[in-house]
Amino acid sequence: MQKTAKILVTGGAGFIGSALTRYLIQETSHHVLNVDALTYAGNLTSLREVEADPRYTFKQADIANTSAVEDIITTWKPDAIMHLAAESHVDRSIDGPAAFVQTNVVGTFNLLQAANAYRKSLPPAQQEAFRFLHISTDEVYGSLGPEGYFYEDTPYAPRSPYSASKAASDHFVQAWWHTYGLPVLMTNCSNNYGPYHFPEKLIPLVLLNALHEKSLPVYGKGENIRDWLYVEDHAKALYRVLSQGVPGEKYNVGGNCERTNLEVVHTICDLLDRKRPRKNGTSYRDLITFVEDRPGHDHRYAIDAAKIRDQLGWEPAHTFETGMHATVDWYLQNDWWWKPIREQKYAGERLGHT
Repeated sequence: MQKTAKILVTGGAGFIGSALTRYLIQETSHHVLNVDALTYAGNLTSLREVEADPRYTFKQADIANTSAVEDIITTWKPDAIMHLAAESHVDRSIDGPAAFVQTNVVGTFNLLQAANAYRKSLPPAQQEAFRFLHISTDEVYGSLGPEGYFYEDTPYAPRSPYSASKAASDHFVQAWWHTYGLPVLMTNCSNNYGPYHFPEKLIPLVLLNALHEKSLPVYGKGENIRDWLYVEDHAKALYRVLSQGVPGEKYNVGGNCERTNLEVVHTICDLLDRKRPRKNGTSYRDLITFVEDRPGHDHRYAIDAAKIRDQLGWEPAHTFETGMHATVDWYLQNDWWWKPIREQKYAGERLGHT
């Protein structure tokens, strides 16, 4: 990729997308067009650090709108597309799966069609240099037992409406590589956490509930296991794949940080006990409440990230301990960001409870 390129980021106002956009503007010389529909989880305040930079542009649009996608790509003329726009919360996919099909499947199809047509209009050298990076999830692989890992060639076995929609989009991306020669790249990541995380997800939900002296809901017995990846590490991995990855290849991105959900909640409670003790002097662990499990809750996800380490030289910089310290500190110091969300969009209520 040339030193100064035009990168179109879909979903750039979301959690991972905003981290990527901040990284691209602050750490590279590229120009970024952020295309986001600004649904409930899209938040432009997550980009306050870069919004005034002349290399950053925002366009509100829905990727499920075919004509809007075509117009944006042909007008802005990107050198690369990094596709992160997606409905992403498993619980919400249980309550309303249609939106996940529309955005994750139809939206991805629209982007592939428009990108392929646009690329064909370019001179040969630009066609060769063009890249389409599709960002996906480890949930497409299904559920693991107590041992083993997800590899790039692990068969797909999605078990929720969310993971099924992402699996479908992955297959479309691979089809456009094999059928049309669109130079695609794909990443499948583990659970992300860190600053600017919408508070419906486990870590910010528990953290903010604790600060509000509310119960800390843990599904089932809290034994489900996830691999945790600090979001700023993920942003660096995505740029490494875009700039150095081999077209047609996929790369698993993980944090090498497996924890049970209960261990995650205990970590948050213990950090808050030290950083912002409760007024009554007791531990935040006393707020933990075990609730009915999520339907179809996958037991364990674990990523083998050897390929991206060995071939592209990327490894996460954060351990779970350093990442959680940074995350808790950020939420304690930035209530300007999360208070309006808790007050106006999402107050921590249970989702996906069928």
